[in-house]
Amino acid sequence: MGREIHPSAIIQSGAELGEGVTVGPYAIIESNVTVDNGSTIGSHCLIASGARIGKNVKIHHGAVVGTFPQDLKFGGEESTAEIGDNTVIREYVTVNRATKYSRRTVVGSDCLLMAYVHVAHDCKVGDRVIVANAANMGGHVSIGDWAIIGGMVPVHQFVRIGRHIMIGGGFRAMQDLCPFGLFGGYPLRVVGINQIGLHRRGFSEDTIRAIRQAYKIIFFSGLNTTQALKRIADEMAISPEISEIVDFVRASERGIVK
Repeated sequence: MGREIHPSAIIQSGAELGEGVTVGPYAIIESNVTVDNGSTIGSHCLIASGARIGKNVKIHHGAVVGTFPQDLKFGGEESTAEIGDNTVIREYVTVNRATKYSRRTVVGSDCLLMAYVHVAHDCKVGDRVIVANAANMGGHVSIGDWAIIGGMVPVHQFVRIGRHIMIGGGFRAMQDLCPFGLFGGYPLRVVGINQIGLHRRGFSEDTIRAIRQAYKIIFFSGLNTTQALKRIADEMAISPEISEIVDFVRASERGIVK
């Protein structure tokens, strides 16, 4: 299957385009870029040096992938901005390359980044993540699989966001967000667990009940974190999901949103 490249597009020498790639009007694809099979680069996009675009990715009008990080410590080192297979990047999204800290900014597979989202240097976004319009990540943010980030949410640098969480639109994420949770409010706080999302993804009733119990102990019992984790260890069966919650809390350096 051949490529379809608009005559006004600029493809620099050294760019590698797979089979079935479509490139729209006035798009620019710089050297040291790979675009894998079946992907679409929309009109007026800039795919800058260091970008790695997976299979069947759809990048819409005006998006920018692979430009230099907005970090004064960046010294021009080699790094990448990587987009996983089947991900959709909507209008005017920006994804910056990494710094020498990790060398890779990564957006996973089957994600949806809605218009005006910013993914900063050294971020790691998992698979099947949805980030709504105008949400912005600082550098070094990590987001677990299946997370949903509401519109206009700013995420502070180095924040970790667990799997299967949901943040309501417009709230600030300044600390780590525990897996499986539902978050909202000013300041951001735990509302409960992401029960609807967990049901949709096939979690059993027993697993959801256990996650709810762990959340009750950590966030709603009045115990401090050390006491809460000890109570979980003493009273609960440690399933993979409960272990994930406990390990996430223990590993937090910024503190967790409560």
